[in-house]
Amino acid sequence: MTTADHYTYRITWSAEDEAYVATVAEFPSLSWLDADRTGALHGVEALLQDVLDELRASAEPIPLSLADRSYSGRFQVRIPPEVHRRLATEAAEQGVSLNRLVTARLAG
Repeated sequence: MTTADHYTYRITWSAEDEAYVATVAEFPSLSWLDADRTGALHGVEALLQDVLDELRASAEPIPLSLADRSYSGRFQVRIPPEVHRRLATEAAEQGVSLNRLVTARLAG
């Protein structure tokens, strides 16, 4: 059973609200404001648990958490031909594969 603690949270300061805002990556419509960072996290966790309970009760699908998903390590990116040429040239000049060059760029 998926619980709220498996999901991906972010807590940031909102100058506009003068409070911390906690969000859930897998549920972008959910957020919780609190004057305290910990309070913001606990608030959005409780809110998400309520949402998960409601989804379960109505037999609706529950999004898998990012942490519980499997990743192949592969994805496709479309780029303009001139960018592809420039990257291929740079990779050749460095003596590395295009894949290695792009992986290093993405990781950096």
